[in-house]
Amino acid sequence: MTEFSLNDVLNAVSAASQNLSARKDEVNRLNVFPVPDGDTGTNMSLTLESVVRNLEGLPMGAPASDVRHAITTGALMGARGNSGVITSQILRGLCEGATDAFEITTDSLDVAFSKAQEVAFQAVRKPVEGTILTVLKDTAAAAKQCRKKKLETRETLEELVRAAYESVQRTPELLPVLKENNVVDAGGFGLAILVDGFVASLLGKSEFVADQFSFNPKAEPKVEIEHFNDWEGSEYRYCNEFLVHSETLDKDEALEFLSTMGDCELCVGATPKFKVHVHSNHPNKVLEYFLERGQIFEVFIHNMDLQSVERNEKLVAEQAQAESEHKEFGVVAVAAGEGNAKILKSLGVDVVVSGGQTMNPSTADLLDAVNATHADNVIILPNNSNIIMAANTASELAEVNCAVVPTKSVPQAFAAMFGYDAGASIDDNVEDMTDSFADVKTGEVTTAIKDSKDAKGEPIAAGDVIGIADGSIDAVGDTVEGVVMSLLAEMEADSADTCTLLAGEDFSDEALEALVAQIEAEYDDLEIDSHRGDQPLYPVILSVE
Repeated sequence: MTEFSLNDVLNAVSAASQNLSARKDEVNRLNVFPVPDGDTGTNMSLTLESVVRNLEGLPMGAPASDVRHAITTGALMGARGNSGVITSQILRGLCEGATDAFEITTDSLDVAFSKAQEVAFQAVRKPVEGTILTVLKDTAAAAKQCRKKKLETRETLEELVRAAYESVQRTPELLPVLKENNVVDAGGFGLAILVDGFVASLLGKSEFVADQFSFNPKAEPKVEIEHFNDWEGSEYRYCNEFLVHSETLDKDEALEFLSTMGDCELCVGATPKFKVHVHSNHPNKVLEYFLERGQIFEVFIHNMDLQSVERNEKLVAEQAQAESEHKEFGVVAVAAGEGNAKILKSLGVDVVVSGGQTMNPSTADLLDAVNATHADNVIILPNNSNIIMAANTASELAEVNCAVVPTKSVPQAFAAMFGYDAGASIDDNVEDMTDSFADVKTGEVTTAIKDSKDAKGEPIAAGDVIGIADGSIDAVGDTVEGVVMSLLAEMEADSADTCTLLAGEDFSDEALEALVAQIEAEYDDLEIDSHRGDQPLYPVILSVE
């Protein structure tokens, strides 16, 4: 008979989620690509938070079958990005391998982790060693060994945590890019944190094994503001986010103060830079507290009530418009920036889901968008490699005929829409739209947020402007304009016919005009098509074909 009740298991799931949420910034900083969208920790934590919300909605004494359903559906609907989708599959496998009563024994742990490994590996077409899947596989192997040795349940639980972290430590030896950047796999670390939090709760421990490890890069990471979308359900009006420079700030005291001001409180970072986030009705008191202890900057205060009202009004208006005419065909696309959204809609996209590099939409977000088209056949353009898995899941769950055209950038979506024919079948559209963007080369220009290396092994310093061509960092420089020109050369623009430029929200019209003139002077025969994309973090996105 197990010594842990179903309620113990539910509390442990919540504790695992809290542990990952508290450490998501650590996980995010392990991203080996030096662009400001290292969101593995965020995606995994959002997935677990969705699970916890589902569980909180269950009535007292709900049967184990309802608990399993709440976990699997919550994880699936809340999954964001590849890491979130894989995490949802791990949770699904654990639930499928669990007994009706969620009995926690050495034998049941072996069965559950074995099933989780099976389900998660099925979700990934080409599993890569040195990733979250490796950590899962090693943890499952440890569970099997514990069963063979007939260890007591508590010994087995502690062994699973140890095996998970030891596997994380080995990931750089299995994946060269991790070793080159002096990091471990972010997703694997996130999984170990989840196991750690779950076991600590079951065993009544107040400390986590993660505290004994230091998996972050040697270089001190830059503290970045993250824009949260977590106001739903908060009783407070203002979302307060800012950075603090202080040599004396006590984070524990600061967090204690923030808890008296509202909810969703965060104080992260290390001396002298900290990031603060709290929902409160008294932003003046929050700012005064930190002004007394240091300097504050990059202050963002959002009225969440107004934002929620505006968002709901917009959704209602869009839904009413969509319902006015039932359609045979609909198209959903993911994009960041109002300019990009306007262009996509002008090309025939029905619903644009806000997101991309900085925030991957969940499976539920994409399903809502599919439903909002009010069409019998829907095509999804994910426009980011990290969204394709969620798009495929949404396509499988959709109640209408749905398919994914695997675009990895907004410019590819532009080209794909030229192959779209509302009078053709969905299969023909997928084929024609995929062919239409096949020759599109995409480039992105942004700023490195940490030291790294480019595709040739040359050093990149934090603050450098970098150019990424179809996933490869091929240009590094001091200015956006200079990197764009280098990127065009790498992308063989001299043999292309057209070049599309999308200006980011911080790239002015004057700068865009000057850049167009510079490109025209260098490439006489290249037709330039420039637009305001208004995407965040990437001052210029470009393509050639």
